[in-house]
Amino acid sequence: MTPFYSKEKEEIRQQVRAFAEKEIKPIAAELDEIEMFSVELSQKMGQAGLYGMDIPQKYGGRGLDTLSYIIAVEELARIDSSQAVTMCAHNSLGVAPIYNFGTKEQKEELLPNLLNGSKLWAFGLTEENAGSDARGVDTVASKTKAGWVINGKKRYITNGSNSLLAGLTVMAKTGERDGKPTYSTFLLPRETEGFTTQRMFGKMMWRASDTSEITLKNCVVRNNDLLGEENKGLSQILKTLDSGRLSIAAMGLGLAQGAFEMALKYAKERKQFGKAIGSFQSIQFKLADMDMKIELARNTLYKACWLKDNQQPFSKEAAMAKLYCSEIAGEISDDAVQIFGGAGLFKNKDIERFYRDHRILRIGEGTTEILKMVISRHLGL
Repeated sequence: MTPFYSKEKEEIRQQVRAFAEKEIKPIAAELDEIEMFSVELSQKMGQAGLYGMDIPQKYGGRGLDTLSYIIAVEELARIDSSQAVTMCAHNSLGVAPIYNFGTKEQKEELLPNLLNGSKLWAFGLTEENAGSDARGVDTVASKTKAGWVINGKKRYITNGSNSLLAGLTVMAKTGERDGKPTYSTFLLPRETEGFTTQRMFGKMMWRASDTSEITLKNCVVRNNDLLGEENKGLSQILKTLDSGRLSIAAMGLGLAQGAFEMALKYAKERKQFGKAIGSFQSIQFKLADMDMKIELARNTLYKACWLKDNQQPFSKEAAMAKLYCSEIAGEISDDAVQIFGGAGLFKNKDIERFYRDHRILRIGEGTTEILKMVISRHLGL
C-alpha cells in the first residue's frame, strides 16, 4: 500500500472493476460502433453507487473522499471511456457545482434524483467563442422583476440531450464591473420553455456518450434558480474545472492502464520468428516504459487527490495530473497499437477504440497548452 491508498480503496476498485467487466465490456464496442448512448447503463451506474460518491449521504451520496471517486473513474475508463465520461461529467460538472455552491433548498430538491441514477445534469460553458477562454461566453442573462431571461447557445455539452437529462447549469453574462463583463451561473430545468437540445453525431471518440448543442431562447428562470452569488459565476466555473481535471486525469490513467494490459497480453501470445514477441528486447523495453509512465501518472494524480481531500491547495497539481495523464494516455495507446501491429488497426480489437478515445483527453477540461499556462502562473510567471 502507498501513503495515498488503503484496503478500503482497493475494495472500491474491485467493486467498480467487476461492474465494468460485467455490465460495460460486453457491449462497449457495439455501442461505440452505432453511436448509441445507453440509458440503461447510465441508470445502472447510478444504482451501483457511482454517482455522488463524494457527496454526503444525507443527499443520497456515499460520503467517500475524492480519491475513492477518482479510482472509480479510472476503472470505468480501463474498459470504456464513453461510460467513464458519462459518469465523471455528471459527477464533476453536473452534481459538484450544485453541492458546492447551491442553497440548502437547491440541494434537497435536485441531488437525490441526480445520485440514484434516475436523472442526469449537464454543465453549460462551451460556446462558439468560449472554451479555453471562459470569459468568451456570449450567452446573456437579463434581470427582470420576476427573475432572469437567458439567451444563448452552448455546444459540446456532455449528457446534454438524452432522456435522463433533468437540466443544465448555465454560465451567462449578467453585468459589468470596471468595464469588464461579469458572469453568473443558473440552474436551468430541461422543461423550461425555449430550452432545445440536439445530439451531435460523427465524433471520432466517446461515440457512445451524449454530446449535444443546446439553444436557450428567452428562457425564463426564477431568482432562486441562481447558483451561488450573482456575478460570481466565473470563480465558480474555475473552481469546478480544477476538480473536474482530476476526473479527466483519471480517465487518461484508466485508458492507459487498459491499453497497457491489452498490449502486455498480446505480447505474450503473438508469435513471430518462432517465439512470442514479448521475448524481444524492443517489445520488452516498450512495455517497461509504458508501465513506468503509468506508475508516475498514478502517483501524480493520487497526490493531487490527497491534497484536495486534506483541504490543501491543489490547483497546480490538478493541472499537472491532467496534463501528464492525458499525454501518457496518448503515448501508451500509440505504443500499444505498435505492439499489436496491423491487428491493432481493426475494430475487432478494443485497442483501436482506445486509440481514438485518448485524443480528446488533451483537449477537454483544459487543453495541454492552457494547462501549461496554469502551471506557469502558479510559478509566478
